Amino acid sequence: MRFIIGNYRWWEQWVYTVGLTFYDILAGRLGLGRSLPLLKETVKKEIPTIKQTGLRGGVVYHDGQFDDARMAITLAQTLVDQGGVCLNYVKVTKLNKDSRGKLCSAEAIDQLNGEKYSFKAKLFINATGVFVDDVMKLDAPGNKKKIRPSQGVHLIVDRKFLGGSSALMIPKTKDGRVLFGVPWHGKVVLGTTDTPVDNESLEPRALDEEIDFILEQAGQYLDIKPTRADVLSVFAGLRPLAAPSDSASQKTKEISRNHKIYKSTSGLLTITGGKWTTYREMAEEVVNVGIGMANLPPRKCITRDMKVHGYAQRTDDTSWNYVYGSDIEKINKIARENTEYRQFIHPGYTFTGAHVAWAVREELAETVEDVLARRVRALFLDARAAIQMAPAVASIMAKELNKSEEWEKEQVKEFTDLAAGYIL
Repeated sequence: MRFIIGNYRWWEQWVYTVGLTFYDILAGRLGLGRSLPLLKETVKKEIPTIKQTGLRGGVVYHDGQFDDARMAITLAQTLVDQGGVCLNYVKVTKLNKDSRGKLCSAEAIDQLNGEKYSFKAKLFINATGVFVDDVMKLDAPGNKKKIRPSQGVHLIVDRKFLGGSSALMIPKTKDGRVLFGVPWHGKVVLGTTDTPVDNESLEPRALDEEIDFILEQAGQYLDIKPTRADVLSVFAGLRPLAAPSDSASQKTKEISRNHKIYKSTSGLLTITGGKWTTYREMAEEVVNVGIGMANLPPRKCITRDMKVHGYAQRTDDTSWNYVYGSDIEKINKIARENTEYRQFIHPGYTFTGAHVAWAVREELAETVEDVLARRVRALFLDARAAIQMAPAVASIMAKELNKSEEWEKEQVKEFTDLAAGYIL
């Protein structure tokens, strides 16, 4: 994706071009394209809605784009393809130790039906994001916190606020961070913030000041200024930043995004921090440490060239279907076999009943929220539209999972209550 920085001072184009070119050199052959200065007319063509007053030109740099939840689902499917087992909605409640004080088993509960399990293993890896401290305390109650959660908020608005296919990067906001306006699944994502929070949550909520900050800063660089009424969905996420050893460092934006690995005396292996960009490196490193801890037979890492589930060399599909790669042929087959599943579940979106059935059959979806939030992303694109989709999704899921009409109603209500928090 092309990211455009608009220049409004005489020195900005030179400074940003030189700085970004240095990054290009560091990236070497892994770079996605050269950073170059742009004429004023080119900037206006790429982002028609950028603030015209005082615009002198711009700089373009290139970055990758992906869908985080879709990537997580794809990795789960890849694990299954490789012979692994995924257990959704299963929560670890206790870690047991043998006579030597070493971890030997974990107790867990299925949060959907209350069934309890016990798992034995040679190695336990705690990779639970903002919840790593909770799991570490199951191992050693006196453990100090290892992470500092940071909240990031995003607002979704109509694509008209950028007017083109390139992204806008605002290099410095009033709090010293950068801000982005990025085309995403036919909408525009505005964000993000970096707000320290004291408590981790499964459903973090945006603060009013975060919302106002994003709208205000974006409005300074766009001729069409977004307001609260324009926001289709607002959502927050928590970054599991590795807590700084220097207690004086209070600003989460100054905390390193590098990952950290911890080994407990009982044998719990914890990894925290890091980011999607380096997830394969993080995985390779933690597995290598685990091999040594558990005296497992060493094996060479094979993920460097491993194709993820659904790999397709190229797709030119501009609809939602591109996220499925080669799996889209299987989804189309579901639609051909069931006329009901060919129908769109909302007139404004390309999600069909076949996508819902696929989410249940192949993507571990168990609730309406699973489908509309993390399988087809409707909740994050347009919360009001997602609420309208909920009854149709619940009906299809009930057929696929053999659930009752009462289950359908409960699911619709639960999702509607949840989605209300995504609407301003």
